[in-house]
Amino acid sequence: MEIIHIKDDFIKLGQALKLAGLVDSGVDAKFVIQDGLVKVNGNVEVQRGKKLVKGDVVSFEGKQFKVE
Repeated sequence: MEIIHIKDDFIKLGQALKLAGLVDSGVDAKFVIQDGLVKVNGNVEVQRGKKLVKGDVVSFEGKQFKVE
């Protein structure tokens, strides 16, 4: 599992997908999230602005990353 490191208290889901290299742009992130293709801690998440905190695990297209 890949780990992305954040320096603030949280990162928004769309930004995290870009940082992890799973999408190329914010527009791509918007569409995959709206289409219900992204899971946060095992639950489908449809809010692009969902705040992720340390310990959250994101899944998309068979890949996972953890926020640290």
